[in-house]
Amino acid sequence: MAKSKVFFTDFHTQAYGEGTAIKLQKLIRAAGIGNIDMDGKFVAIKMHFGEKGNLSFLRPNYARAVVDVVKELGGKPFLTDCNTMYPGSRKNALEHLYCAWENGFTPMTVGCPILIGDGLKGTDDVAVPVEGGEYVKEAYIGRAVMDADVFISLTHFKGHEETGFGGSLKNIGMGCGSRAGKKDQHSHGQARISEMLCRGCRKCQKECANDGLVFDDSIGKMTVDTAHCVGCGRCLGACNFDAISFAESNANEMLCKRIAEYSKAVVDGRPSFHISLVLDISPNCDCHGENDVPILPDVGMFASFDPVALDWACVDACMKQQPLPGGQLYRNLHTPGFVDLHDHFRNSTPESEWKACLEHAEKIGLGTRDYELVQCAVYTGI
Repeated sequence: MAKSKVFFTDFHTQAYGEGTAIKLQKLIRAAGIGNIDMDGKFVAIKMHFGEKGNLSFLRPNYARAVVDVVKELGGKPFLTDCNTMYPGSRKNALEHLYCAWENGFTPMTVGCPILIGDGLKGTDDVAVPVEGGEYVKEAYIGRAVMDADVFISLTHFKGHEETGFGGSLKNIGMGCGSRAGKKDQHSHGQARISEMLCRGCRKCQKECANDGLVFDDSIGKMTVDTAHCVGCGRCLGACNFDAISFAESNANEMLCKRIAEYSKAVVDGRPSFHISLVLDISPNCDCHGENDVPILPDVGMFASFDPVALDWACVDACMKQQPLPGGQLYRNLHTPGFVDLHDHFRNSTPESEWKACLEHAEKIGLGTRDYELVQCAVYTGI
């Protein structure tokens, strides 16, 4: 496979000159976004709207910059993300939209509609075959994501407590999975129902096609029949009271490989383009309701048609940076007895794993880790 091109520019601007959003637009044009036929096409722009309380997510201004370029190319853009598996402020479309609005993402600010990809309860998904998949034969992807003619990922590149970092593949694979899809990646066990949280409404039972849920009339609560539960996760989206969870979390290496296969399901068979902004590099995911201080300095903006090469280029750039004093990475490295793994992301969260994702993504044909970095002009003239 030939080298993939990854385009890069830093965050520097000149006083009284063009702003960072304009630099982003010049970057993606230089990277070839205009080569995609978007005329009259629905264009999904996948990003993370930030959990309530988190302040490290990408600003809406960056989304607006990409939206405006898509419109110039004749596309019909919409911003999208899918509901979360865990209880929080984005587990259904109503809460998700309120959270997005509170964090500044509205049709007025971003210049296009905002659609939650897997619908009201996170159950509006499509089973997408994964060509070459070793662990996932069908990926459960939000229907609105799959209905789009063109797919663009706009990613905040940061640390992550399980996958080492959250980059393009994490944004695409995990982010585009419905609630059942997220469960499929995170765990392969059976449902668990909290007797304390269960209201006995029986809505989950209507979603079960395998007789895996049995209502206990004696206590007025739903229970799991482990002989029939197949762990599909459909019940998860039906519960409005956070009573359902899943056991047997996948080990981080397996999680990474399943993320790669879900990413392939999303991008296969249609034009796609990928953008990553490496700034505010918090140690954990933007799904947290808080964000610790950054572990590394801001680096710049990257764009490519190849999400694997894009993630690898971002990693390489981060590895060249010095840890910021006071951050989690710096603190770990200065803890007596800490074993330096010579890897910023694993030093920040030693239990994490990230190489398996990119290696497996390359193996199944999603992209290549072999890239050419194309540096674009720092200030003007891109």
